[in-house]
Amino acid sequence: MKHINSSDIEKMEKIFRLNLINSCTGYKSANLIATKSKNGNSNVAVFSSITHMGSNPAMLGFVTRPLSVSRNTYKNIKETSYFTVNHIHQKMIEQAHQTAAKYDEEISEFHKTGLNEKYLDDFHAPYVEQSEIKLGCKYLNEYPIKENDTLLVVAAIEHIYFDEGIQMPDGWLRLEDAETVAVNGLDGYALPSLLDRFHYARPNQEVKSFFSKKTDS
Repeated sequence: MKHINSSDIEKMEKIFRLNLINSCTGYKSANLIATKSKNGNSNVAVFSSITHMGSNPAMLGFVTRPLSVSRNTYKNIKETSYFTVNHIHQKMIEQAHQTAAKYDEEISEFHKTGLNEKYLDDFHAPYVEQSEIKLGCKYLNEYPIKENDTLLVVAAIEHIYFDEGIQMPDGWLRLEDAETVAVNGLDGYALPSLLDRFHYARPNQEVKSFFSKKTDS
């Protein structure tokens, strides 16, 4: 097994280090954050840092890169408070990846990538029409991460849209049926396959699967 220590990491070429560190932590969520500025300019960008923050109240968070350069997504959220999170599925990975390109502020990535804006229920920010699972979110707070000058943005989930057929009776969404992809590193897209699902774990109780039944020997 190969071993790399912190000294080795510091000496690495920039892109090599970037690829290694972004992939060694495992698969990440693959989403598009869409916003609209106070002047009406729409923006959509790929993010792999969106994560669950709590279910009651329903919240999520994401990390922005340092604000030493212009960040249109963050700027629009601070101006308007609203944004959408849109799952990337396997038929839209090329368009989604292209949103990472550094377009000028007045140019909408929607127009350059073939992704379509969709407005639902008078929400300020656009959703991505092609996305199978869409979340409408409102900015709550931000927390600076001083170690690398990034920001953790925390938001409330105000709206959720999905095909009713992917929801199980207990509320759980079967993301495999929505063809939601995950990100490996910065530029690798994978389609996960569900292996199993287990009941809530409790001490001194047998692990029970939702899908498989053990037979007596």
